[in-house]
Amino acid sequence: MRGPCRAHARGKVGGRPTVVNADIIRAARDMLPNPEHSITSIAKLLGVSPGTLYNHIPEPRELRARRIPAQLEAGAR
Repeated sequence: MRGPCRAHARGKVGGRPTVVNADIIRAARDMLPNPEHSITSIAKLLGVSPGTLYNHIPEPRELRARRIPAQLEAGAR
């Protein structure tokens, strides 16, 4: 058995630690429908790269398309 296999058997996990958690993804999803925020500005604000957001939010264009003006959203309730 090679070194990585033995480490895995002992429960060791390799690779780079993740910087993304559910709160970051939720915040990004909440900001995406606002046309004033670009993917790059959202990523910079949250401390991650734009590529990270694209990896974890596979449908950013759909979220952008769902934007509903606040006045309409408030009136529908």
